[in-house]
Amino acid sequence: MNINVLLILKSVILGIVEGFTEFLPISSTGHMIIIGHFLNFEGAFADLFEIVIQLGAILAIIVLFRDKIIESLKNLSPGGFGFKLWTSIAIAFVPSGIIGLLLHKKIEALLMFPLPVAGSLFVGGLWMIYAENKYRKNNKITKIEDVGYKEALIIGIFQCLSIVWPGFSRSASTIIGGWIVGLSTVAAAEFSFFLAIPTMIIATGYSLIKASVHLTGIEILSLIVGFVVSFIVALIVVEKFIGFLKTKPMRGFAIYRLILGVVVVGLYFMNVVR
Repeated sequence: MNINVLLILKSVILGIVEGFTEFLPISSTGHMIIIGHFLNFEGAFADLFEIVIQLGAILAIIVLFRDKIIESLKNLSPGGFGFKLWTSIAIAFVPSGIIGLLLHKKIEALLMFPLPVAGSLFVGGLWMIYAENKYRKNNKITKIEDVGYKEALIIGIFQCLSIVWPGFSRSASTIIGGWIVGLSTVAAAEFSFFLAIPTMIIATGYSLIKASVHLTGIEILSLIVGFVVSFIVALIVVEKFIGFLKTKPMRGFAIYRLILGVVVVGLYFMNVVR
């Protein structure tokens, strides 16, 4: 197969993976590491590609929640619900921002590989099952604009799990944190989506500034394709996910994580992945 066609095909596959997994509690980072390994899509350009397509996924959140975002920005004066919402988001972002800034390089060097990801998928799956059984019915907060600063800080601390152990899932860690502090599942998921906006934009912006890759024409086209595919898939998945959470438990995602973790460990010991 022509190398250019192969690169575009890989871009489509990885765009689908990113869009599908970014906001589900199954870890987009873990899936990108595993799938990227199988596709032999690694190196400086692959790192840049993953950064760019994350922006496609976050654009989907902005589009889906545009009405609430616009309304909140109209109410940014102290006392307005927008002020409280975005102050809570800012507070929740701080812990992961500090951890990411201090530990990003070490984590990337030590843990961004299939075996550590398999461990985090498995442990995270077990914790999701435990947390859902124990805390999901503790849903005194049903709207994200009612999330207090204390609750926001605790959710932000939980988000750090996805940074210090790649594969744990930013979505899973923040939803679990939301359950523990009393958010309904839908409110926890929505808060996780809103928290993703500054978290991912700042993280990707920081990575883009550091990136020094000379791009060819086909690589630029690859980035565009991955971005668009990620955006479209995330747009569909997030809307369906919110509808799913209103009536269904998240246990299925946890079971999937457990199975995938075991499969990756098996492939590791068979020398299929490293």
